[in-house]
Amino acid sequence: MVAAILSSSSRRSLTLAKTTRLGQRGLATPSTLPIKDCTSITPPYPRLLETLEKVRNVLPKKSKLTLAEKILYSHLRNPEESLRGKGKIRGERYLKLRPDRVAMQDASAQMALLQFMTCKLPSCAVPASIHCDHLIQAQTGAASDLTRSIETNKEVFDFLESAAQKYGIEFWRPGSGIIHQIVLENYAAPGLLMLGTDSHTPNAGGLGMLAIGVGGADAVDALTDTPWELKAPMITGVKLTGQLQGWATPKDLILHLAGKLTVRGGTGRIIEYFGPGVPAQSCTGLATIANMGAEVGATTSTFPYSDNMRQYLHATGRGPVAEAADAAAKKGFLSADEGAEYDEVIEINLSELEPHLNGPFTPDLATPLSSFSSFLNDNKYPTTLSSALIGSCTNSSYEDMSRVASIAEQAKAAGLKSKVPFLVTPGSELIRATVEKDGLQSTLESVGATVLANACGPCIGQWKRDEHKGEDNAILTSFNRNFKARNDGNLKTMNFLASPEIVTAMAFSGDLKFNPTTDSISTPNGPFKFTPPSGDRLPPTGYSAGDLSYAPSPSPVPQPQTEIAISPSSTRLEILEPFGTNFANGAGELPSMRCLMRVKGKCTTDHISAAGAWLKYKGHLSNISENTLMTAVNDESDSINKAIDLEGKEDTIPNTMKAYKAKNEPWMLVVDDNYGEGSAREHAALQPRFYGGAMIVARSFARIHETNLKKQGILPLWFLNKADYSKISAHDVVQTKGLEKVMDGTSTTDVVLLEVTKPTGEKMVVETRHTLSKDQIEWLRYGSALNYIGAMARQAGKA
Repeated sequence: MVAAILSSSSRRSLTLAKTTRLGQRGLATPSTLPIKDCTSITPPYPRLLETLEKVRNVLPKKSKLTLAEKILYSHLRNPEESLRGKGKIRGERYLKLRPDRVAMQDASAQMALLQFMTCKLPSCAVPASIHCDHLIQAQTGAASDLTRSIETNKEVFDFLESAAQKYGIEFWRPGSGIIHQIVLENYAAPGLLMLGTDSHTPNAGGLGMLAIGVGGADAVDALTDTPWELKAPMITGVKLTGQLQGWATPKDLILHLAGKLTVRGGTGRIIEYFGPGVPAQSCTGLATIANMGAEVGATTSTFPYSDNMRQYLHATGRGPVAEAADAAAKKGFLSADEGAEYDEVIEINLSELEPHLNGPFTPDLATPLSSFSSFLNDNKYPTTLSSALIGSCTNSSYEDMSRVASIAEQAKAAGLKSKVPFLVTPGSELIRATVEKDGLQSTLESVGATVLANACGPCIGQWKRDEHKGEDNAILTSFNRNFKARNDGNLKTMNFLASPEIVTAMAFSGDLKFNPTTDSISTPNGPFKFTPPSGDRLPPTGYSAGDLSYAPSPSPVPQPQTEIAISPSSTRLEILEPFGTNFANGAGELPSMRCLMRVKGKCTTDHISAAGAWLKYKGHLSNISENTLMTAVNDESDSINKAIDLEGKEDTIPNTMKAYKAKNEPWMLVVDDNYGEGSAREHAALQPRFYGGAMIVARSFARIHETNLKKQGILPLWFLNKADYSKISAHDVVQTKGLEKVMDGTSTTDVVLLEVTKPTGEKMVVETRHTLSKDQIEWLRYGSALNYIGAMARQAGKA
């Protein structure tokens, strides 16, 4: 285990010394971006094409592949092992893949790096980057917010930068921007396979690649050159026809699709867009669509290579990547085979699409703008807008800001200013500097906008909002997720998701019933009506790089002598201790477990491990575990954050878990449908494991969370009959039957029986099924995937 090391006095202060400089806006550099060294960011097309040829030799002759399959299969370590034999591949086979790159944001990077450190390897096996964006709280404005956040999070940023130096990881400093926008601007490339420790990693799919959100333990697979496993996804095809009209935007397309698919409709699937409507969309517009694919549970989303992608690569200094992609596209790599079949096809006529508003409290409750006023009335929701927020990783491109500025210019000419707080979050320093250069920022500020730091801010709960605490109120945002309390910590704040154009226009009315496409606003000079927004997809005079001190040197060389900055007395960072195994001494069944509680209804990773103020404990497992399931509903009492301990007393859920752990009493949970929906927050799996959880039985799991549970050594099982959910109650003793045959590889079925013993002595048997692959069985056997990776590395002499 890596020892905690205090940073030495001789080692430079990695972050705080830059506070003054980072808290100020640097002068913009000339608008033409230089061509970057693209060596480490150009996909290995020759190798990928060679592997794809091997794949075609393994598959039945004349097999037609979708684009998603081409990218996945070309990254197989051994096509023969993954694809040989008869039978269905999609939804059945486990693929062992070799990702090209890893990206980590500051909140999730802490745990990812702490886990990587346990493997005791000298460097990363693939290019990787760290992005400081989640820990910057929005309060008053960009400069002051950034300075304060750097001071508050100094020890975390120092830890991340020291680890980056030691292992050769590119470190993007606080203020550089949001991870997904920076990845799109610097690392994304057609045909690439990337893992990211954030659920909105699929944003990079806007550049025709597969970018998949994972937990830190999955990222460690790639960082250690361990085969990364993914069950071959089903492929949903979305055929786009027609063209967007008036106020309709790519954001409205994904809001509309979320309403069709619901938050579970994309689970276990990749969404692949095709058809004549795709090439007309901007690269950043496609990224918006891919970003919110996470809201329907999709593994990721992708699009065929287009001229707009090519133009974006050239505009962002990556001409060599575009040229390499052009050559690969000519060989048929970056688009689906003609005649490729999808598991489901959804057709959307863009010409008929109107703006949508989704919510409140769930991103799949889609309402067309023309029906929104009636929707508010029918549900007795507030009709007064309390705040309007635009930006975030979903909608902060130059095109977004350009179109929003055209609305602001119209309002300014009519003598209007925003009637509510109007907050703007640039996606990156590149965007901020370019928007400033081109006068868009001054236009927005002239109508009342406050420009925040280049960071996530209010989108992920980093918003110090004093207004409307505990009150029903409605906000409009161009964000991607709107669960209760997510933005400002207020359970009663209703967040309706919309395009930045709709959000901006409605800010000038302050009335949620206002329809900017049809209605007018009264002014001293008479009624004023907006005309549809317009803007530029790429800046007419090119991008401005802005303050280059935020950015890392490309492809840094590992510095093994660097000391990892963790203080033993820290409340923010804690060295990980390996979890023990539940299968010691050759045991094949889990030990008898008590059911701690039955969780009712929607339980997202926000419910299991809250963000907001808890983000500061992301690197300290003991401290952050205090929030475990604290907003979950107990199905037996209908109460929030309440469970019955072993002594029969009611206590909070975390306290009850701690009591079980103190008595060395193994426990399990029963949970509802789509358990673990939402962010790729592996703490939602780490925390129950830390408190002694051994098994979770669900009506259904969200994809990322189910994998995260397996990675941490918790067994996830699915009820064969969803009605059996109610048969297991708190304090029942549960014993697995038949798991031993799964563990030793002799089972011929995926069924695992649970013998349930009630406190009265009554017994019953409940049927469940597992989804464990051969390697995932080893994760359980060793206690966690990291334990297994470390053991294999030691056997191979790599650690």
